[in-house]
Amino acid sequence: MKRFQLRDKKALITGGSDGIGLAIATAFAEAGADIWLVARNADKLTSAAEQLRATNVEVRTSALDLTDSTAVQTLGAEFAQAWDRLDVLVNNAGMARFQEIAEVTDEDLMAQVTLNLLAPYQLIRQFLSHLKTARGNVINISSTSAHRLIPGRPASVYAMTKGGLNSLTKALALELGPDGVRVNAIAPGAIKTPLTRNMIAGFSDQRKADYDKFVKQSFALGRLGEPEDVAQMALHLASSEAKWITGSVFIVDGGLSTN
Repeated sequence: MKRFQLRDKKALITGGSDGIGLAIATAFAEAGADIWLVARNADKLTSAAEQLRATNVEVRTSALDLTDSTAVQTLGAEFAQAWDRLDVLVNNAGMARFQEIAEVTDEDLMAQVTLNLLAPYQLIRQFLSHLKTARGNVINISSTSAHRLIPGRPASVYAMTKGGLNSLTKALALELGPDGVRVNAIAPGAIKTPLTRNMIAGFSDQRKADYDKFVKQSFALGRLGEPEDVAQMALHLASSEAKWITGSVFIVDGGLSTN
């Protein structure tokens, strides 16, 4: 019998069509949870849903851009037609644009602030009554960039949004605790998502060698993370075995933060 069980639970996961989001959805589905995936790309959502349905759970999808001011309300209306409670909300959708501050446009700034910070806030507010009904929990996907930056990779906006997400996690854990709603965050380091793999594939041979050296020297475990590494932490936090854990930010970075 699997240790972590989510049988009969209902989970909504943003950015759920690939990478960390899909890995979390897969872990949840294998543990018995019904899944609602949210992402921008309808084709990728369809493919992800077909993969998850092989576990014999209910899978629903919404193709939405959460930087659109009306998207959260649209999602809320769709959700209310199908489900009356929400056991787990995973705020995973996000973006990172690594730019020096002098190069950041207002559009760059607001795109990251909206998706990385405002959308999670609005989603929690939108689904608050459903979370209270289920005495459910929220898992915010943050980043080690909130507290540990890498030289040569300027990330002022990204770091600001993830630091804000950590603060939101703690503030809402305190506010919603009396209602039985837990709020935690996971701060991954560098993970082998499709985006990361494509980035590395575009490196020159010398840059790949330099990057491999950096990983071996900077990560205590000597490798990048896999999406499943984050998913297993999310599965634990979503389960009843984490019933006394709230307001915490869990670093999952292979030891990058140790130096």
